[in-house]
Amino acid sequence: MAMAGGGASLHLINPKPTIPPMACAPGTIQLPEKIRNSKVLVLGGTGRVGGSTAISLSKLCPDLRILIGGRNRDKGAAMVATLGGNSEFAEVDIDNVNSLEATLNDCDLVVHAAGPFQQTHKCSVLEAAINTKTAYVDVCDDTSYAQLAKTFKDRAVAANVPAITTGGIYPGVSNVMAAELVRLARSENKLEPERLRFYYYTAGTGGAGPTILATSFLLLGEEVVAYNKGKEIKLKPYTGMLNIDFGRGIGKRDVYLLNLPEVKSAHEILGIPTVSARFGTAPFFWNWGMEAMTSLLPMEYFRDKNKVQQLVQLFDPIVRALDGFAGERVSMRVDLEFPNGRNTIGLFSHKSLSVSVGTATAAFALAVLEGSTKPGVWFPEEPEGIAVEAREVLLKRGSQGTFNFVMNKPAWMVETNPKELGLGIYV
Repeated sequence: MAMAGGGASLHLINPKPTIPPMACAPGTIQLPEKIRNSKVLVLGGTGRVGGSTAISLSKLCPDLRILIGGRNRDKGAAMVATLGGNSEFAEVDIDNVNSLEATLNDCDLVVHAAGPFQQTHKCSVLEAAINTKTAYVDVCDDTSYAQLAKTFKDRAVAANVPAITTGGIYPGVSNVMAAELVRLARSENKLEPERLRFYYYTAGTGGAGPTILATSFLLLGEEVVAYNKGKEIKLKPYTGMLNIDFGRGIGKRDVYLLNLPEVKSAHEILGIPTVSARFGTAPFFWNWGMEAMTSLLPMEYFRDKNKVQQLVQLFDPIVRALDGFAGERVSMRVDLEFPNGRNTIGLFSHKSLSVSVGTATAAFALAVLEGSTKPGVWFPEEPEGIAVEAREVLLKRGSQGTFNFVMNKPAWMVETNPKELGLGIYV
């Protein structure tokens, strides 16, 4: 990134003196004394996802020291001004090991939000975190990167470093929702699930900016990995459309197959034989456009980051303009189905992806700081990643601001227009 030379380089901006710790205000979280003043580096902190995470952490835990890592000093100064006295900006190059490790040496936790993660073939930030014994969370949404991160597990264990990969909203909170649905089915209902489906909807870019646009295009260059009765299958991206009811405030939306990391991790960790993930957006013609591009352009086209960046530059102004009409709403529906025909779901709906992704990522960051994660590199649904007893707290924190959050209910209870018979009886 914007860093010259091969040596360590760190530039800090802090326009205000540090504010002394204050009494816990309404809506904030009182962390234990030993971690209350922890220093958290948010890489990509001047972007939409990283900036949202930093704001959420600052609001939830004002005593945390937030270090914004990014390339643009002006944007960094603006973010520091937004956050206030307990924040600084660090101009840091994530591709420069010396620079990165110099920044991490003084940090307790790093949140890696400098995406996109697609077609990134090394885990520089995770490796630096292990070398400096710094706890780690990333918001990766790419299968290959997530699997590569997992190969650092033994090194993280040896260094006593807790690390979570795919710790955002989806994947992230959605994985924990799935894990809880499966646990409750097996422990309370004595049922063995046979199918797990992740459904996601975002209006426009959800206010998350060009990074999510680049991610969407890059995913069109990946075959979709899904599982059917225990067998791995590969499918064409943005096919297999289903019309899914996301409940009140969202309604029914078309969603399409995409290659997302929670499919493989949930299949292997939760032991569900049939797993898939689908995504859809609005206005509806964006879905048509994505379908058309997968039909007209070869997959190799979307594997070229330069070509994808050209597409982003072309479409970003149009998408931004339409975001004003489409809104920023986001919804996740996690469906768990059983051989006897029964099902149970989790549902998460928020008016703004750009806000909720920060809230979700902050929830993972706090869980790691509080000691819910064991040394190693873990997916959110692994009990070593987020301890079973810590899941309820994480979901409560991660779902703050939602207008609809439901867990472990039959699907008909979230139908937009359920049929009513007699005195409040639905079928």
